[in-house]
Amino acid sequence: MAKQRTKPGGIQGFYRETSAELKKVSWPTRPEAINLTKVVLIVILVVGAFLGILDFLFSRMFGLILGA
Repeated sequence: MAKQRTKPGGIQGFYRETSAELKKVSWPTRPEAINLTKVVLIVILVVGAFLGILDFLFSRMFGLILGA
């Protein structure tokens, strides 16, 4: 029986390349990460409120149209 060869690099190569790429990343500082998190949460709340209001208005409108 012939010994099965794996692809050059394989899983070990994948992890080696991944760790090399992660070293190149410019990570945000803690204050930057906190500020960006706050921005994301505010945007989520605003968009959620907007969609909730639209849902309420369309529900009322269709209720009036359909007589429900």
